[in-house]
Amino acid sequence: MQNETMPNLLIKRAHLTPNRTAIYFQEQALTFNELYERTVKASGRLQALGLRKGQFAGILLKNHLDTVVILFALQLLGVRAVILNNRLTPAELVWQLKDSKASFLILEDTYEETEMVINQQHHPLMTITKSKLSQIEPEEPVIQEEINLNEICTIMYTSGTTGYPKGVMQTFGNHWWSSTGSALNLGTMESDCWLCSVPLFHISGFSILMRSVIYGMPMVLHEHFDVERTIKDIQLKKVTIMSVVGTMLTQIVEALEDRRLPNFFRCMLLGGGPAPLPLLEACVKKEIPVFQSYGMTETSSQIVTLSPEDSLKKLGSAGKPLFPSQLRIELENGEDAKSGTDGEIIVKGPNVTPGYLNRPEATIEKIRHGWFYTGDIGCLDEEGFLYVKDRRSDLIISGGENIYPAEIEAALIAHPAVIDAGVTGINDEKWGQVPAAFIVKKEGIHVSIEELQQFCLERLAKYKVPKAFYFIEQLPRNAAKKLLRRKLREWV
Repeated sequence: MQNETMPNLLIKRAHLTPNRTAIYFQEQALTFNELYERTVKASGRLQALGLRKGQFAGILLKNHLDTVVILFALQLLGVRAVILNNRLTPAELVWQLKDSKASFLILEDTYEETEMVINQQHHPLMTITKSKLSQIEPEEPVIQEEINLNEICTIMYTSGTTGYPKGVMQTFGNHWWSSTGSALNLGTMESDCWLCSVPLFHISGFSILMRSVIYGMPMVLHEHFDVERTIKDIQLKKVTIMSVVGTMLTQIVEALEDRRLPNFFRCMLLGGGPAPLPLLEACVKKEIPVFQSYGMTETSSQIVTLSPEDSLKKLGSAGKPLFPSQLRIELENGEDAKSGTDGEIIVKGPNVTPGYLNRPEATIEKIRHGWFYTGDIGCLDEEGFLYVKDRRSDLIISGGENIYPAEIEAALIAHPAVIDAGVTGINDEKWGQVPAAFIVKKEGIHVSIEELQQFCLERLAKYKVPKAFYFIEQLPRNAAKKLLRRKLREWV
């Protein structure tokens, strides 16, 4: 098990089906062989910069063909990609770059200001923009012909209950088994083509990239979600599968009006929280198959999926675990919950992370006897279908982005006028949920809502900034002084 090796994925794919289309981006289409040739050149440039096998390199890039090339170039060199969310503030990015001990950062030309701030706050880091990288004279790269399935491929940060994010280690084996599990669930067809308009910095987007190379399937890459362009490209590029969150699917259904998606379209893979019944019914009416799923960064994309034939009779369920994966509901005393009884969702499988980068304590806390403790609450029905009742640690899911209240609370408490702060999610028609903050302020000090919002904007990504503020005398806490966020939800 320790040394399971495979051929480097892109090398193998370019050898097997060199002339098959790998990617469509804007007006370009590249075959797997063309993608491989570009990637070799890029890896030569990265090596000329000083990047070597085993190092960590930060990636702050948008959905673009160049991003795909750079990500695969790092895999050819054996460099671990620390994939950064480009909606974060410079302060949040610096924290993750320091925490991961990244030696390099490759970023978009448009992130000049971010680059300046990062360079001021983190001197040892070497930064380079995409266009400067493209001007470097490539060396002959030392290419890793083989990959070890236990080797780290990527790091993605996920926020936690503590307020500080943790780097999730994703191995080549995690990505391989995630792709395999998805293929055994959805099936693969010669004609498959996957549309990706979710960010490549999310596991939902990155996993499509890995599947494309593993299955030998073209991927249609959009810079961002645009509903009319999506409908048009599904038709033109013969797209069969698309990954979406609820807000995207709602827009597609509304924009279609009397139109239908073509017959060759196989399914929408829906993540980021359960779908409301009216949306599912609208999809049934429009004959759009929807596979609802449950997964997280730590499971390298979905680990539980509900197929369309069950979507209405098992309404609100996330489905059953993928073939290589296992699932249990555990009670606080460590016993398995009976069907219908709520407990913590724990999962196991070769697609589950080996742990958190440089965080042995967090790893030991979350992974026990091979099982990953998600912190989410759920139950299984008598047929083994999973129902997720409460996302972990009061997680807020806003337009598919995960927001942890603790991170926002930590930012608010840093304000000189704030003694205490509590954050919860409130329902929002467009985004599903948005954060709302309860503030206990110091006596005699005036602070406005605008001032607090501005204070948050300097420290947090825009989507994390509370959309509503309530000033109160004191926060609800239990005897152990733990904040009762459920109470806050009731107060809203």
